[in-house]
Amino acid sequence: MTHSLEDGMSESVISLRGVRAELGSRPVLRGIDLAVRRGEVVALLGANGSGKSTAVRSVIGQVPVSAGEIELFGTPRARFRDWARVGYVPQRTTAAGGVPATVGEIVSSGRLSRTRFGLFRKADRTAVRHALELVGMADRARDSVDALSGGQHQRVLIARALAAEPELLIMDEPMAGVDLASQEVLAHTLREQVGAGATVLLVLHELGPLEPLIDRAVVLRDGCVLHDGPPPKAVGQHALPGHDHVHPHAAHDAEPIRTGLLS
Repeated sequence: MTHSLEDGMSESVISLRGVRAELGSRPVLRGIDLAVRRGEVVALLGANGSGKSTAVRSVIGQVPVSAGEIELFGTPRARFRDWARVGYVPQRTTAAGGVPATVGEIVSSGRLSRTRFGLFRKADRTAVRHALELVGMADRARDSVDALSGGQHQRVLIARALAAEPELLIMDEPMAGVDLASQEVLAHTLREQVGAGATVLLVLHELGPLEPLIDRAVVLRDGCVLHDGPPPKAVGQHALPGHDHVHPHAAHDAEPIRTGLLS
């Protein structure tokens, strides 16, 4: 069911009002409004360079905004400190960022925000194990991430985000460059999280196997909201002009994130 921005603002987990942002001297977000309510699964769609990744990076504080307001769980983002409630999966990166580490170590790092002084208790170890099981990587916990395929790297990044048992999941193109088997695993994992009450904001190039989970689609074009409502019947050149063509500035919007949340 579609809501207006003003309807039920008290229920909003994410709220953007009149948000503007630039990369260098180029305007990327041109005053967008976006609300994601508790329990919703919202897909952010658009052509390359439309501002999708910049929008989610502005939510988590990795891109400064020049105007407008952003709130998380009803708190202005500048004052928000409870980042354990937020799980973030960056786009097109490697799980370890070039640092030698095992699968288990990477996923455990996602739990640190829930620990006291970095000391793992039984509940923390259980959460890490459960996150690995959710993405089908429990049997690879002791393996080096260097031995993983691209799809497996993505599974590890998602498990890292899930280890903190977040209320809100923000995922930037989680299916990009991922093999079909991993896509199905990731779709199943997301269904589990949605079933448990998680709120999800996804940047997607296409809906794919996640389509049945999507409550609302927000389509961006040139940094403006073109559509906010039911997912388009077909996501492609007909629904999103230029979707399959690289925008001259797409490299800015699709810059890989090689660090964790707010690091």
